[in-house]
Amino acid sequence: MYDHMKYFRSETADQIRSYLEKNLQRYLDILHEMVGINSFTQNPEGVNRLADYTAGVFRGLDFSDERVQSVTPSYGKHLVLARDGKSGKKIGCVSHLDTVFSPEEEERNGFRWRVEGDRIYGPGTEDIKGGTVGMLMTLEALKHAAPEAFDEVSWNLLMDASEETESSDFGALCRERVGAGALGCLIFEAGIVRGSSYYVVTSRKGRTEIRITTEGKGAHSGVSHKKGASAIAQMADVLGKIEGITDYDRELTVNVGRIAGGSQINRVPHFAEAYAEMRAFSPSVFDAALAEIMALDGYSSVRSADGTFACRTAVELVRRVPAWPDNPGSSRLYSFWEAAGRLLGVKVHLEKRGGLSDGNYFWDYLPTIDGLGPAGGNPHCSEHSPDGSKEQEYAIKSSFVSKAVLNAMAMINMIESSS
Repeated sequence: MYDHMKYFRSETADQIRSYLEKNLQRYLDILHEMVGINSFTQNPEGVNRLADYTAGVFRGLDFSDERVQSVTPSYGKHLVLARDGKSGKKIGCVSHLDTVFSPEEEERNGFRWRVEGDRIYGPGTEDIKGGTVGMLMTLEALKHAAPEAFDEVSWNLLMDASEETESSDFGALCRERVGAGALGCLIFEAGIVRGSSYYVVTSRKGRTEIRITTEGKGAHSGVSHKKGASAIAQMADVLGKIEGITDYDRELTVNVGRIAGGSQINRVPHFAEAYAEMRAFSPSVFDAALAEIMALDGYSSVRSADGTFACRTAVELVRRVPAWPDNPGSSRLYSFWEAAGRLLGVKVHLEKRGGLSDGNYFWDYLPTIDGLGPAGGNPHCSEHSPDGSKEQEYAIKSSFVSKAVLNAMAMINMIESSS
């Protein structure tokens, strides 16, 4: 065992920064290779090829590698990298392999590796291949400047093959492989950097997806209009009630994102269908809002003019991702990043993020923090227009080293504070 707080000092940070700056081009070359591999969720061959490349990159740190098939057979395999430590301390690190861009979309929009000034454009540069490279930088810097701290820990690095489809099996895999009693699980989704201010994520909204259908009665719109009952009119009433559940004071939002109904304009519409989502940070707010939405199942307010038929509403819960609220485990991890920021002369802020990550599935079992990847912009965007109104996803080159220094010093603080 080494002395308490042997490495959590400015001299170590200087060594880490020097090492990373010296090796930055190598890291960018690795990112370039990753971006060149299409890893669209529904392209399992590409996802698995990226997993093989990633495993090879981390093999230099003596990580063993394993593949675990996604619960969806048509998707690729999750990547699990492991390295045993000298003590019982455990840390998990999480990224994902898949992106939202098909090969056809990348080709259609000329979306490929492109460097302009401090911006690196390309599929996954921010979400999340840049984060995987940031993870590599952090761990290599630890191994270089704080080898005893690095060797103390049993590391488990997990890369989700299907994060963009919100599959829950990966969360269960993280619980199993990282295990109870870990110091923390660290997620390398992109993080915000604004000057000397750095943001890490300590909570995320939960999300539920709902399918709503309304059944009406078809009729000729000119000859027998009063015999018909409009499913679209019924849907309009239902959706007004659902959208009305939004409450910004409670950080609760409901969004109807897709709707279709009817067939011909000379026919009273007999059927309509819509999809909506609801998000909230607080589990109690989340549950209450979902109950309010589900209570509309069976709702009827529209009848045929002749009174012979009443429309009917059906509400179906399609998917539910639990909320990741403020909690003591994430707050404790944040304190390590905040202390590292003070050591480095920067300010670390906590961020509550409305989007989802794998952390939604295991924050209650493993202390979790997110947003540890480099900064960037325009995630999930592949289009580019000459006037600049549309721009592609990018990572900020200058954020890679500074973010990895912050992460490495925070991890040292975690490890040494547990001694």
